[in-house]
Amino acid sequence: MQHSVLKYDQKRVNLNEAAFSCSICLDLLDIPVTIPCGHSYCMLCIKGFWKGKENDSRSCPQCRETFTSEPALVKNTMLAALTEELQKTGICPPAAEHHYAGAEDVACDICTGKKLHAVKSCLTCLASYCEEHLQPHSDVAAFKKHKLVEPFKNLQETICSIHNEVMKLFCRTDQKCICYLCSMEEHKGHDTVSAAAERTERQRELEESQLQIQQRIQDREKEVKLLQQQEEATNMSVDQVVENSEKIFTDIICLIEKKKGEVKNKFRSQQQTKVGQVKGLQEELEQEITELKGRDAELKQLSLTEDHHQFLHSYSSLPPLSGESTHSSSIIVRPPGNLKDVTAAVLELRKKLEDILREELTHISLTITQVDRRINLSKSTTTFLNFSRRASSRWSWGTVGGASRAGDRNHSQVSEQEQRRGTRSGTGQRRARGRIHSQV
Repeated sequence: MQHSVLKYDQKRVNLNEAAFSCSICLDLLDIPVTIPCGHSYCMLCIKGFWKGKENDSRSCPQCRETFTSEPALVKNTMLAALTEELQKTGICPPAAEHHYAGAEDVACDICTGKKLHAVKSCLTCLASYCEEHLQPHSDVAAFKKHKLVEPFKNLQETICSIHNEVMKLFCRTDQKCICYLCSMEEHKGHDTVSAAAERTERQRELEESQLQIQQRIQDREKEVKLLQQQEEATNMSVDQVVENSEKIFTDIICLIEKKKGEVKNKFRSQQQTKVGQVKGLQEELEQEITELKGRDAELKQLSLTEDHHQFLHSYSSLPPLSGESTHSSSIIVRPPGNLKDVTAAVLELRKKLEDILREELTHISLTITQVDRRINLSKSTTTFLNFSRRASSRWSWGTVGGASRAGDRNHSQVSEQEQRRGTRSGTGQRRARGRIHSQV
């Protein structure tokens, strides 16, 4: 029977959780009590709300009706029975999800126990309210004129600690908020304006500062973008310079390798020529030795002939010896000491190359330093190209074992100098060839 009655109530009456909930803890009423204004609360909630307050400040959390003394709290048996039955049958809809205040949030001043997150602060009441406890400010005419703002902490700081009045004025002389009584006492004669007027002025200054800061941010962002572009340009330039320098130094190395091969081939060619001449002369001498040995054998055989007539006849028929050898007197055997001149010339060339590299690389380093930390591709590339051209002109080779001593002088000057002086090793080679030629 009781169950059917509850079903009937559920159909005929739109049960609202708020009607059976405590507006302080927002949960289903527990030991409900009704205060003189007609609103009901949990007994512990309303006691906790009034605890520590003066007798003349006892008021209803919802309608703000004030009581001269703390009302007697008596359990509302009808509400208690209804809420108890609702808990048993589960007819009451589930409680809404509560947004409890965190450590950094503004908590509702009305909630007891675990406080909910405040949605507004009232500058008239000097209290912050959650959504549930803020409802009277929308429903009660006396509360509708209150000044509601976004929730913030320390509302009591807006109260003058001396006169216990709201500080609605601002003293420009002392740069502090004051109440109207302060303006007539210790701040009398000071430059005072309303806090709202000062806020308007400071707000204007703040907006101007914001504009300046935003402009500076835009300027710095442009500068950062320019620096990023400069970084990209620098990286591209340096990469290009490094690539070009690697190619140029590779060409220089190839040039040196090529000239080394040419000098080596020239030496080998001269070696083959000289050795061929010596071998040819050696063959001629060996042939002459063979002929002389044959003549010596004939003469020895003739000297053993006992018949005088036969001896004289054979001796008279001997062919005359060919002219005296022209080689033995002109051949002078010397060690290849003239090759030391070639080694000296190569060492001198190495020293000159080291001097050129040191000079040019110093010039390149100074060029990089003078561009004020910004690499200029065209200038750097030109420096390397000029270095390559100067180095190539200095590394033009002369005759075998000799190198140009002219440096940056042109080819005609080098040719004239070589024709006039010749290299030391080249002169030694020509003298050696002359001696061999005269012996042959």
